[in-house]
Amino acid sequence: MDNGSKKQEMFSKMQEKKSEVKIVRKIVAIIAIVFVLVLGIVGFMGYNYVKSALKPMDPDATKTIAVEVPIGSSLGSISALLEDKKIIKDARVFKYYAKFKNESQFQAGNYDLTQAMTLDELIESLKTGKVYRTPVFAMTIPEGLTLEQIGKIIEKKTPYTQKEFMELVTSGTFVQQMMANYPELVTEAVLADNIRYDLEGYLFPATYSYFEEKPSLESIVEEMIAAMNNVVKNYSDVLTEKQMSVHQLLTFASLLEEEATAQTDRETIASVFFNRIDEGMPLQTDPTVLYALGSHKDRVLYEDLEVENAYNTYKNKGLPPGPIAGAGKTSIEASLNPSKTDYFYFLADKEGVNHFSKTYDEHLQKVEKYLRQAE
Repeated sequence: MDNGSKKQEMFSKMQEKKSEVKIVRKIVAIIAIVFVLVLGIVGFMGYNYVKSALKPMDPDATKTIAVEVPIGSSLGSISALLEDKKIIKDARVFKYYAKFKNESQFQAGNYDLTQAMTLDELIESLKTGKVYRTPVFAMTIPEGLTLEQIGKIIEKKTPYTQKEFMELVTSGTFVQQMMANYPELVTEAVLADNIRYDLEGYLFPATYSYFEEKPSLESIVEEMIAAMNNVVKNYSDVLTEKQMSVHQLLTFASLLEEEATAQTDRETIASVFFNRIDEGMPLQTDPTVLYALGSHKDRVLYEDLEVENAYNTYKNKGLPPGPIAGAGKTSIEASLNPSKTDYFYFLADKEGVNHFSKTYDEHLQKVEKYLRQAE
């Protein structure tokens, strides 16, 4: 082989090597790019997975799930239990999140949890032994309010108007549904012809917390009725013993609630009402006159007492047709446990202190002493 041929052969081999190096570099580059892409995709997917696992399973869930945490349970076993109950998405994420928060001392017990709870809410619940959630907003319904007054609070605190609220609570369909859902509370008694509003006095006054921005109006109202149902059912044996219906109880308690002042004695006022009923005397309580008039006045006038209305206890003996406001637990209990007295009259002075009398003459003397002389 001549020198030219050798040079040509060497040149060809060098070209082949360069070509191989280029191919190897391309392959390495492709592999590196693929690796980075795979790593990025895996990382992105992992990030999204962890991010979703840190959120509630179902933010709109309302159904509770019973969870029993045995004594001596570890953080790992509790995490696995929550995942198994579908309270959380991933036990490992919850476990490491709790460790990151330096939380691991959880209490054994029975919990009613929901899929709408955040990891922080779950941790707080398991720490304290009480189900804990941070409400979106809360609404307080004070004692002694009528449905129309409750409607004003609804309008202020929720997306719904007072008109929408009143339309719902006076809807025959809704009333029938509440009768079906709470048959021991909402009975046929609410359907009497002379009752102004069927559900007046059936919404329990309390502070209610909501965990969504716009709960349905039906759920808001039903929660208040359910709360009243839970309170009243505790007294079912006493009601049977006293031969008193739930409707009578809520009606009587509403009178106490409306007569109450900051320093009043509800049990003694209850005794006055029961004594008058036993003697066949009209109750003659001003709040029923105001309810009959459908307006609030600082002072009831003599002509107001003559209004022809079933709720006017100056014109009609016994209890009015139904509650005139929402009564709290204190008034409900006072209605069932009145004091034993011989009082038939009472009045509240300018300071809100009640003065009780056995006779009408004695009552007139106290009117002169505590009201007219103070004017």
